[in-house]
Amino acid sequence: MPTAILTGQPVPGSSIEGDLRSLGFDVRTAADADDAETLLAEVPGDQRVALVDARFVGHLHALRLGLTDPRFPLAAVPGAVTARPDGRTALTRAMARENSAGGGTALAVDSLADRVVAALGTDGAPVHRPELGSLVAAVPEDPQARNEARQAVAAVDDEAVRLKSAVKARDGFFTTFFISPYSRYIARWCARRGLTPNQVTTASLLTALIAAGCAATGTRGGFIAAGVLLIASFVLDCTDGQLARYSLQYSTLGAWLDATFDRAKEYAYYAGLALGAARGGDDVWALALGAMLLQTCRHVVDFSFTEANHDATANTSPTAALSDRLDSVGWTVWVRRMIVLPIGERWAMIAVLTAATTPRITFYALLIGCAFAATYTTAGRVLRSVTRRAKRTDRAAQALADLADNGAIAALVGRVTRLPLGGPLPAALAGTAVLAASLFAGPAWAPVCGAVVYAVTSGQALSRPLKGALDWLVPPLFRAAEYGTVLVLAAHADVNGALPAAFGLVAAVAYHHYDTVYRIRGDAGAPPARLVRAIGGQEGRTLLVTVLAALLAADQFTVALTALAVAVALVVLAESIRFWVASHLRGAPAVHDEGEPA
Repeated sequence: MPTAILTGQPVPGSSIEGDLRSLGFDVRTAADADDAETLLAEVPGDQRVALVDARFVGHLHALRLGLTDPRFPLAAVPGAVTARPDGRTALTRAMARENSAGGGTALAVDSLADRVVAALGTDGAPVHRPELGSLVAAVPEDPQARNEARQAVAAVDDEAVRLKSAVKARDGFFTTFFISPYSRYIARWCARRGLTPNQVTTASLLTALIAAGCAATGTRGGFIAAGVLLIASFVLDCTDGQLARYSLQYSTLGAWLDATFDRAKEYAYYAGLALGAARGGDDVWALALGAMLLQTCRHVVDFSFTEANHDATANTSPTAALSDRLDSVGWTVWVRRMIVLPIGERWAMIAVLTAATTPRITFYALLIGCAFAATYTTAGRVLRSVTRRAKRTDRAAQALADLADNGAIAALVGRVTRLPLGGPLPAALAGTAVLAASLFAGPAWAPVCGAVVYAVTSGQALSRPLKGALDWLVPPLFRAAEYGTVLVLAAHADVNGALPAAFGLVAAVAYHHYDTVYRIRGDAGAPPARLVRAIGGQEGRTLLVTVLAALLAADQFTVALTALAVAVALVVLAESIRFWVASHLRGAPAVHDEGEPA
């Protein structure tokens, strides 16, 4: 149980002790600053601890935001400061220094908690200060100020602010106007019944899987039910994040579940549509795989660009300045958010088209929409990159190298050869172009030769740090090359089961690539090198698939793709689940992504 240490002179009629207990704190009262330091030392090191001025006046939710958010080692609001276990050393040091300087006196004149926060700032310790908006958090110095603070508290509806802040500050048009106005109330309902965000996330996954099953029936009634359930799944998908913000139930495991389940839901639904179409005599597996390929490459573009500029030292891009100016014009904000086809708009379109049309039409619309969105976003980011004057850091270059997912073959080639292919991006472009041309050449072994060239250029591309203006395009190029190779060769096999097997393989590999992204975003680093070696790296898998296609008959190739998909899925899932569960159990800092809608 977390511990709150009340300091300073108590105020008759104050609710602070009850408020702290309602937030789950064990409350102890310090007679003076020396006593507070003693009580602080007595709290077990693996527990959260807070110092709170007994004169604090404010909203309960202000205290909740300041003292219970699990994402930050140190956090504070006026009159209160808290530390997670990983922030305890800094808090103890600041407390001791403040006591030594202040002699444990004058607690009735100023706030010990605020003095400790100032000491933390002097030490350079990062202290999170939540945006309180209209919420009140103050330490009044006299009865008149206390009365004014209490009146300010009474004038603001604490629960209304809490409910409003549960909604993402930046979201898509469909989510903002068609989902969030009521899903926030579902989130509150869940919170009051003790449900966790992870439980809601799991419910969203199960609903989407049932929707995929309905789509797989291939009947009009099944398609209508699938569309309705897909929207219901998306409502729950919004609710889990709103529940996390409403109740501050953030966790590393929850962030991973939310992100990976989103991809699992969407791609399982694609498979359901393809199965349903097959029942009606229409083979759309190539379209389903193409949609997954395109959507995954879109995300890798987003991830790579973000990581490349995560800690850039400057951004003087005229394109970025124009974008900022457009954001000041209200209607352009919503138009720009809609045309990138974020998850809300995308799922709404899929649901409506599923219910009203056929899987083939649904996939055609999805491919056209995603292709336009990918072109728009990639072009804008290319323009930003070539016009900005920012220095890419070693951390950003390493993140891009991790996203590239090169294996042992490319690593060996990069160490022993140096070919005149220019920078990383020209090398990657050359290899991808040769591979693409070979896939449509006549001889059966042409793709193998193209894959060999591709493996060599992959090693060359990463033989130097990815610090060029456009080097963030290397990982998306590699994704398109690997996934496209599997798609084309499965389509060339032209036998039943080849494209579904290819879909399964790309889904397993895509999961590995998404898992890499979420580890990097959580500051956990890339997956271990042994995992990348075990599943071959992107160039190794590409080469293996081309060799299998050249050596085996079409039916045998289908079996090989299926076996490879199962093997990759088992290895990456086992390692991913092990890592994220272990991170959760050891109390890794909580993660919560408020970035662009996926």
